[in-house]
Amino acid sequence: MIASAEVKRSWIDPEHTIPILRQCEILDLPRSTYYYTPRVDESDENLRIMHEIDRIYTDKPFYGYPRITQELCTRGLHCNHKRVARLMRVMGLAATVPGPHTSRPSTAHPVYPYLLRGKAITVPDQAWCADITYVPLHAGFMYLVAVLDWFSRYVLAWALSTTLDAGFCLNALREALLVGRPEIFNTDQGRQFTCDEWLALLHARQIRISMDGRGRFFDNIFVERFWRTLKYEEIYLKEYADGRDLTQQLQRYMQFYNTERRHSMLGDRTPRETYLGRTPH
Repeated sequence: MIASAEVKRSWIDPEHTIPILRQCEILDLPRSTYYYTPRVDESDENLRIMHEIDRIYTDKPFYGYPRITQELCTRGLHCNHKRVARLMRVMGLAATVPGPHTSRPSTAHPVYPYLLRGKAITVPDQAWCADITYVPLHAGFMYLVAVLDWFSRYVLAWALSTTLDAGFCLNALREALLVGRPEIFNTDQGRQFTCDEWLALLHARQIRISMDGRGRFFDNIFVERFWRTLKYEEIYLKEYADGRDLTQQLQRYMQFYNTERRHSMLGDRTPRETYLGRTPH
């Protein structure tokens, strides 16, 4: 009996030592089938709760799971805090006090200090940042990582995944490094950003590593603001059919954001104009 694509996809283990790409090859499963098919391994009710958690967290990233549980109840979604904590972990939000982190922390690697406190960022490529967010789809969800230039808000690279394995983050980092090289790279303490491959790429290019303090979402404030902008101007206005649809729509929005959306804080320039040092027309 020949296994269906969905069955083969369920056999892939993102935590396995064999890379996902190689697992797809072994199973004769196209990578697009794996990466473009949203996760649907939660009930419809849980997906509704997760989508609402995402909206709450987007507006109030300083909330931990107890307050998010209370907020859900006021919105008519009654569930206990243990359920909310589990769903937040699935979403990539570590449900801890004082507040959720964007990705689950790793204890296997040293934590680097936060290097941007009180530091004036005055030029492009002085500091970059990266983060992961949850993206709701019509049926299921995916994860999005973005690499931004801190000064210009320019989106250097982004990638989607159905899992929180480090692969899609590494792909985005490699793509961004084709554009430039920062002095400092800031992330949270998630395992995607503390894995050996990520750290090696930064060390090899003599990039100083900076990490947010636990529970301090303000430490990566510009990427948090970007997520809010992206979700209210694009994601919450759409109902993506699948990962391919999401990819196409995000490509359009990222192009608009980088080249057309002007920022008052950038002197009414676009992120691309600011990153390239150009004046507005």
